[in-house]
Amino acid sequence: MARISIIGSGNMARAIGSRAVAGGNTVEIIGRNPDKSAALARVLGGDTTTGTWGTRPTGDIVILAVLFAGAVPVVRDFGEALAGKIVVDITNPFTPDATGLAVPAGTSVATQIAEAAPESTHVIKAFNTLFSHVLASGNPVDVFLAGDDPKAKQSLATFITSLGLRPRDAGI
Repeated sequence: MARISIIGSGNMARAIGSRAVAGGNTVEIIGRNPDKSAALARVLGGDTTTGTWGTRPTGDIVILAVLFAGAVPVVRDFGEALAGKIVVDITNPFTPDATGLAVPAGTSVATQIAEAAPESTHVIKAFNTLFSHVLASGNPVDVFLAGDDPKAKQSLATFITSLGLRPRDAGI
């Protein structure tokens, strides 16, 4: 099974973390608010631990369960601590009124994350087409993933399968 770290403690962190624990994965929760992280770790149960903001996550896979506006700043906060990790961008960069995208044409949040991360970090887009309540339902659904590193995508696909979900490679 996989070792994952989830940065964030909201609904998506809870939904992904719950399925991860149920799938036998090792889970670490990291958040700016240690009390909130500890509370989520208790809810998830199993051997879920909490990490310290800005230090090297224990997971080989790091899920950025934050709003899109916070994703790049979080990656900058962690900096070299993300070197060699698979970082999963679950964000959707919509404007506050949901009428368009909040990133310029020709780029994406995943691209911006990759630019902010250490060169050895492998950024993959996944889980952004699912709502937390769909993940929490326990039903087997498709998870689209996109990235430019086949080995990293295979590692993430194996993790997704452990959640009882179906990984679907959406390309680069």
